[in-house]
Amino acid sequence: MWLLVAFIAVPLIEIALFIQVGGAIGLWPTLLIVILTALLGTSLLRNQGALALNNLRNSFNDLRDPTEPLAHGAMILFSGALLLTPGFFTDTMGFLLLVPAVRHALFNYVRARVKVQTFSTQPQDPRNHSAPDDIIEAEYHEVDEDKRPTHPNSGWTKH
Repeated sequence: MWLLVAFIAVPLIEIALFIQVGGAIGLWPTLLIVILTALLGTSLLRNQGALALNNLRNSFNDLRDPTEPLAHGAMILFSGALLLTPGFFTDTMGFLLLVPAVRHALFNYVRARVKVQTFSTQPQDPRNHSAPDDIIEAEYHEVDEDKRPTHPNSGWTKH
Protein backbone atom coordinates (compact mmCIF):
# COMPACT_ATOMS: atom_id res chain seq x y z
CA MET A 1 0.00 0.00 0.00
CA TRP A 2 2.83 2.40 0.88
CA LEU A 3 4.52 1.72 -2.44
CA LEU A 4 1.34 2.66 -4.32
CA VAL A 5 1.07 5.88 -2.32
CA ALA A 6 4.73 6.67 -3.10
CA PHE A 7 4.24 6.05 -6.83
CA ILE A 8 1.30 8.44 -6.84
CA ALA A 9 2.58 11.08 -4.39
CA VAL A 10 6.17 11.53 -5.61
CA PRO A 11 5.28 12.55 -9.20
CA LEU A 12 2.58 14.90 -7.91
CA ILE A 13 5.05 16.52 -5.50
CA GLU A 14 7.62 16.85 -8.30
CA ILE A 15 5.12 18.46 -10.67
CA ALA A 16 4.00 20.92 -7.98
CA LEU A 17 7.62 21.82 -7.17
CA PHE A 18 8.51 22.29 -10.86
CA ILE A 19 5.55 24.64 -11.28
CA GLN A 20 6.43 26.63 -8.14
CA VAL A 21 10.19 26.89 -8.80
CA GLY A 22 9.74 27.46 -12.53
CA GLY A 23 7.23 30.22 -11.84
CA ALA A 24 9.57 31.87 -9.35
CA ILE A 25 12.88 31.74 -11.25
CA GLY A 26 11.92 30.82 -14.83
CA LEU A 27 12.28 27.82 -17.12
CA TRP A 28 16.02 27.89 -17.98
CA PRO A 29 17.31 28.41 -14.43
CA THR A 30 15.02 25.59 -13.27
CA LEU A 31 16.39 23.21 -15.92
CA LEU A 32 19.95 24.30 -15.11
CA ILE A 33 19.41 23.51 -11.43
CA VAL A 34 18.08 20.04 -12.30
CA ILE A 35 21.11 19.31 -14.51
CA LEU A 36 23.61 20.67 -11.97
CA THR A 37 22.13 18.60 -9.14
CA ALA A 38 22.39 15.48 -11.29
CA LEU A 39 26.07 16.21 -12.03
CA LEU A 40 26.89 17.11 -8.41
CA GLY A 41 24.99 14.06 -7.19
CA THR A 42 26.91 11.77 -9.54
CA SER A 43 30.22 13.09 -8.22
CA LEU A 44 29.17 12.71 -4.58
CA LEU A 45 27.72 9.29 -5.34
CA ARG A 46 31.04 8.10 -6.75
CA ASN A 47 32.94 9.23 -3.65
CA GLN A 48 30.44 7.85 -1.14
CA GLY A 49 30.17 4.58 -3.08
CA ALA A 50 33.94 4.11 -3.01
CA LEU A 51 33.99 4.70 0.75
CA ALA A 52 31.13 2.24 1.29
CA LEU A 53 32.87 -0.40 -0.83
CA ASN A 54 36.08 0.12 1.14
CA ASN A 55 34.15 -0.29 4.42
CA LEU A 56 32.59 -3.49 3.11
CA ARG A 57 35.99 -4.91 2.14
CA ASN A 58 37.36 -4.04 5.56
CA SER A 59 34.46 -5.76 7.30
CA PHE A 60 35.13 -8.92 5.27
CA ASN A 61 38.87 -8.76 5.92
CA ASP A 62 38.34 -8.27 9.67
CA LEU A 63 35.58 -10.93 9.77
CA ARG A 64 33.10 -8.40 11.11
CA ASP A 65 29.36 -8.29 10.47
CA PRO A 66 28.96 -6.79 6.95
CA THR A 67 25.33 -5.79 7.52
CA GLU A 68 25.94 -2.08 8.09
CA PRO A 69 28.34 -1.55 5.14
CA LEU A 70 25.93 -3.48 2.89
CA ALA A 71 23.01 -1.36 4.07
CA HIS A 72 24.99 1.83 3.49
CA GLY A 73 25.88 0.62 0.00
CA ALA A 74 22.23 -0.10 -0.77
CA MET A 75 21.19 3.33 0.49
CA ILE A 76 23.91 4.98 -1.63
CA LEU A 77 22.70 3.03 -4.66
CA PHE A 78 19.13 4.15 -3.97
CA SER A 79 20.29 7.74 -3.54
CA GLY A 80 21.94 7.52 -6.97
CA ALA A 81 18.64 6.46 -8.51
CA LEU A 82 16.91 9.36 -6.76
CA LEU A 83 19.54 11.85 -7.91
CA LEU A 84 19.30 10.72 -11.53
CA THR A 85 15.53 11.13 -11.44
CA PRO A 86 14.75 14.71 -12.46
CA GLY A 87 13.06 16.67 -9.72
CA PHE A 88 13.61 18.71 -6.59
CA PHE A 89 12.00 16.33 -4.09
CA THR A 90 13.89 13.25 -5.35
CA ASP A 91 17.15 15.25 -5.45
CA THR A 92 16.62 16.34 -1.84
CA MET A 93 15.97 12.75 -0.72
CA GLY A 94 18.99 11.54 -2.73
CA PHE A 95 21.31 14.17 -1.22
CA LEU A 96 20.04 13.33 2.26
CA LEU A 97 20.89 9.66 1.72
CA LEU A 98 24.44 10.66 0.78
CA VAL A 99 24.98 12.16 4.25
CA PRO A 100 26.59 9.43 6.41
CA ALA A 101 24.80 10.60 9.58
CA VAL A 102 21.41 10.30 7.87
CA ARG A 103 22.26 6.82 6.57
CA HIS A 104 23.45 5.77 10.02
CA ALA A 105 20.24 7.06 11.67
CA LEU A 106 18.11 5.29 9.04
CA PHE A 107 20.09 2.08 9.51
CA ASN A 108 19.60 2.21 13.29
CA TYR A 109 15.87 2.85 12.80
CA VAL A 110 15.52 -0.21 10.56
CA ARG A 111 17.84 -2.35 12.70
CA ALA A 112 15.67 -1.70 15.77
CA ARG A 113 12.68 -3.17 13.89
CA VAL A 114 14.36 -6.19 12.26
CA LYS A 115 15.45 -9.23 14.25
CA VAL A 116 18.35 -11.26 12.88
CA GLN A 117 18.24 -14.91 13.91
CA THR A 118 21.92 -15.84 13.54
CA PHE A 119 25.12 -14.52 12.06
CA SER A 120 28.43 -16.35 11.87
CA THR A 121 31.74 -15.60 10.22
CA GLN A 122 33.10 -19.08 10.94
CA PRO A 123 32.61 -21.86 8.40
CA GLN A 124 30.55 -24.76 9.62
CA ASP A 125 32.43 -27.93 10.47
CA PRO A 126 31.08 -30.74 8.27
CA ARG A 127 32.00 -33.31 10.97
CA ASN A 128 29.56 -31.70 13.41
CA HIS A 129 26.81 -31.45 10.83
CA SER A 130 24.20 -34.16 11.29
CA ALA A 131 22.02 -35.33 8.43
CA PRO A 132 18.30 -34.60 8.61
CA ASP A 133 16.06 -37.51 9.57
CA ASP A 134 14.08 -37.52 6.33
CA ILE A 135 17.06 -38.32 4.05
CA ILE A 136 17.57 -41.92 3.03
CA GLU A 137 20.96 -42.83 1.62
CA ALA A 138 20.89 -45.40 -1.16
CA GLU A 139 22.54 -46.50 -4.39
CA TYR A 140 20.82 -46.70 -7.71
CA HIS A 141 21.43 -47.69 -11.30
CA GLU A 142 19.47 -46.82 -14.39
CA VAL A 143 17.54 -49.54 -16.15
CA ASP A 144 16.99 -49.08 -19.87
CA GLU A 145 13.93 -51.14 -20.70
CA ASP A 146 12.77 -51.84 -24.21
CA LYS A 147 10.37 -49.18 -25.24
CA ARG A 148 7.11 -50.62 -26.42
CA PRO A 149 4.61 -48.45 -28.26
CA THR A 150 1.40 -47.83 -26.38
CA HIS A 151 -0.54 -46.99 -29.52
CA PRO A 152 -1.16 -48.75 -32.83
CA ASN A 153 1.08 -48.21 -35.84
CA SER A 154 0.10 -44.97 -37.57
CA GLY A 155 2.43 -45.17 -40.52
CA TRP A 156 4.69 -42.51 -39.06
CA THR A 157 6.38 -44.83 -36.57
CA LYS A 158 8.61 -47.87 -37.06
CA HIS A 159 8.00 -51.29 -35.58
